[in-house]
Amino acid sequence: MNSVPLNLEEGEVRAALRDAASRLAETSDTPRLDAELLMAHALGVEREALLLDPTRFAVPQSFAGLIERRLAHEPIAYIVGHRDFWTIPLRVGPGVLIPRPDSETLIEASLDVARQRGEGWPRTVLDLGTGPGTLLLAALSEWRDATGLGVDASETALDYARSNAAALGLAGRAEFARGDWGEGLTDRFDLILCNPPYVAVSEDLMPAVADHEPAMALFAGDDGLTDYRRIIPGLPRLLAPGGVAVLEIGATQLTLVGSLAEQAGFAVQCRKDLAGRDRAVLLTPAA
Repeated sequence: MNSVPLNLEEGEVRAALRDAASRLAETSDTPRLDAELLMAHALGVEREALLLDPTRFAVPQSFAGLIERRLAHEPIAYIVGHRDFWTIPLRVGPGVLIPRPDSETLIEASLDVARQRGEGWPRTVLDLGTGPGTLLLAALSEWRDATGLGVDASETALDYARSNAAALGLAGRAEFARGDWGEGLTDRFDLILCNPPYVAVSEDLMPAVADHEPAMALFAGDDGLTDYRRIIPGLPRLLAPGGVAVLEIGATQLTLVGSLAEQAGFAVQCRKDLAGRDRAVLLTPAA
């Protein structure tokens, strides 16, 4: 690891950012962005304000410690304590899966379905494996008359989800419960969202992910399909008439997940993410 200290003696933000980005180059694919985000966090300002006029600020002593944490591969989202997703900020920390932009594909696909279904759909939303409330709270921010339930096996994740719902003013429309996917649920929902673990246990992940984010939210058996095999057969009884389930998938999993869905009686459509990779399957009961 590069042990060159941060240039703090100058008291200049530009110099500190330059030095920090240089140190982070072997740790991060976005070293300059990381340095800027951590500086803004240390200063207690938005990144845009920092970049607009960095000469307004002196480098806080806490910045060096934040850089050391990032050099140890701790995710930026854990260090600053939040991650933006869709149009909402979400508080995150150790023990919860960090929301990814790829997962916004599920919300985009759901909005397309809602336009087809017409006004008033969906009224009820289920988010299986909600984590910090990611998909459920994004959905409820779009459909102001809808209510929803987020289920997760982790109490840590549910604590974050409840906190996020309260901060967003959505606590009155969002409930959260500890559970094992859809087991034990008796209600039916217009829209079911799910981002299950889908990484094979043999797959190598970046240290920021493998060493910090919860393994139970990432890995799913030898082929990455263990949780799909449990989730998909239970979806028909959870979908209300006219309902749709939207599940995130790995970029190479469409054929296998699609086959599992067809065996459970679903018609399958695929939605690609912004990079053109298969990212979500839309499941509707086959005619």
